[in-house]
Amino acid sequence: MSKWEKLLQKILTLSKDLRFEELRKVLESYGYTMQSHRSGSSHYTFRKRGCSSITIPKHSPIKRVYVELVRDIVENEVLSNEEH
Repeated sequence: MSKWEKLLQKILTLSKDLRFEELRKVLESYGYTMQSHRSGSSHYTFRKRGCSSITIPKHSPIKRVYVELVRDIVENEVLSNEEH
């Protein structure tokens, strides 16, 4: 199993040891761009045209709710790729 497949598996199983950078890598691979807030906040917003934005704090550990949001995006991307 490749590193990418292992990372996706961690997200799909809602692993508790995910890092912000791993979520960022996955979101950016699906076309999301990261924007930081100007006030020096630790929250980053990921945007993709035609999709809802997602804001994730750069904290450790990443809370389950944020991993669930990324999991939903991964599942939707996989489904849309299977349709094409």
